[in-house]
Amino acid sequence: MKKINLKKGFTLIELLVVVAIIG
Repeated sequence: MKKINLKKGFTLIELLVVVAIIG
């Protein structure tokens, strides 16, 4: 799994995608 870089432009949409994949 790639590390998520908050400083590299992490958006709420990307967070939702990650949650959808994990959950």
